[in-house]
Amino acid sequence: MGNYLIYYLVLINLVSFIVTGLDKFLAIKHKMRISEISLLSFSLFGGSIGEMLGMLIFHHKTKHIKFLILNPIFLLVWIIILIKFI
Repeated sequence: MGNYLIYYLVLINLVSFIVTGLDKFLAIKHKMRISEISLLSFSLFGGSIGEMLGMLIFHHKTKHIKFLILNPIFLLVWIIILIKFI
């Protein structure tokens, strides 16, 4: 189970990073955006590292308090999950 969990986390973080970059691109182009709840859902389901890297690299959502608070909390929860199951 441990290997599958690692594969899942790598994939969800990659997707989270890409989606964060895509949302930034859509914001610049004034197009229809990806909802904040969707972005935070990727983080909740294990993509917090990808989202935080996306925030730093794309300079996106860096002033939104809920992203600054929830992403590290979700990361901490996933670290606890990894410690328990691996």
